[in-house]
Amino acid sequence: MHHLSIVLSLLAIIGQHVSGQTRDFSSWVFVLNGGPWGDWRSINLCPDGTYAVGFNLRVEQPVGNGDDTALNGIRLLCADRSKGVLRDLFPTESHSGFWGDWTRDKFCPSGYLTAFQLRVESRQGSGDDTAANNVRFKCTDGTVLEGDSTSWGDWGEWSGTCGERRICGLTTKVEGKQLGDDTALNDAIMYCCN
Repeated sequence: MHHLSIVLSLLAIIGQHVSGQTRDFSSWVFVLNGGPWGDWRSINLCPDGTYAVGFNLRVEQPVGNGDDTALNGIRLLCADRSKGVLRDLFPTESHSGFWGDWTRDKFCPSGYLTAFQLRVESRQGSGDDTAANNVRFKCTDGTVLEGDSTSWGDWGEWSGTCGERRICGLTTKVEGKQLGDDTALNDAIMYCCN
């Protein structure tokens, strides 16, 4: 049943209008362990001719005795490496949640982002749910970059890779503000471009 909901979610996302963007993506990569709460938000792509070379995260640090959300947002940092030095960075993000601060930037030493992995905490019953807590990205040069976030939950399997393509955009599944237990970011899909 979970796989069917992923397929239906993907079809709904693909049908969304990519606001103000003319770039097309050729494929996407996703993980199977995303959290169950929230709605898929807008698809946002890197500008034409650029691809994700790095990322940073919006993270709410542990609040202790209260409602934790941990990972709130993922921001891709896009550039054109064929121009040499990475001085022209173009950030792109889907919905970035409501809480927390942006972590330091992480970059592939060379190449681009090509796959990702989510660390997700399972349902806590009457406890505090956080859903997605951290992300790792794999670079085309084989380097693995891990976000600066919490260690709650377990790492799922890696997404597929973009192959000869590169990650060029994303959409995130984010739960809106609740009267009780908030989770913020639950899942993500990365888009691949030629």
